[in-house]
Amino acid sequence: MTPAQTAPADAGTSKTALVGETPLSANAEPGSLHALVLHSLEEDQAQDVVSIPLEGKSSIADYMIVASGRSTRQVAAIATKLAERLKAAGFGSPRIEGLPAADWVLLDAGDVVVHLFRPEVRSFYNLERMWGFGDSPAAAAGSA
Repeated sequence: MTPAQTAPADAGTSKTALVGETPLSANAEPGSLHALVLHSLEEDQAQDVVSIPLEGKSSIADYMIVASGRSTRQVAAIATKLAERLKAAGFGSPRIEGLPAADWVLLDAGDVVVHLFRPEVRSFYNLERMWGFGDSPAAAAGSA
């Protein structure tokens, strides 16, 4: 596993996923959009943060970050604070979807796409597995 690839942290922890003993934010290039997003999520106590490198896999972004909040209120607060930090750092205002309900909030910051979930919603959609970062491989559809 490369430093950019990570496995989900243990359930119930409020820390970012670890690579060895190093937090994800320490593995991102300092001053980058990716590093700012990871640091903001860590500051706001997002849970089970996973950073998935998309270079060579998709043209939508360089990284997809998946994280959880403990409640709809925390998910909304994390998303709002992240948007404020991105704008203040000169990365512009990200496009935000899902903020009113705050079960699943998507922030599109250009090179980094952030998915913030309530834990139940995150386990239902399981985006990490879809991108090859889940615990078990997805079953082939239609095989008998």
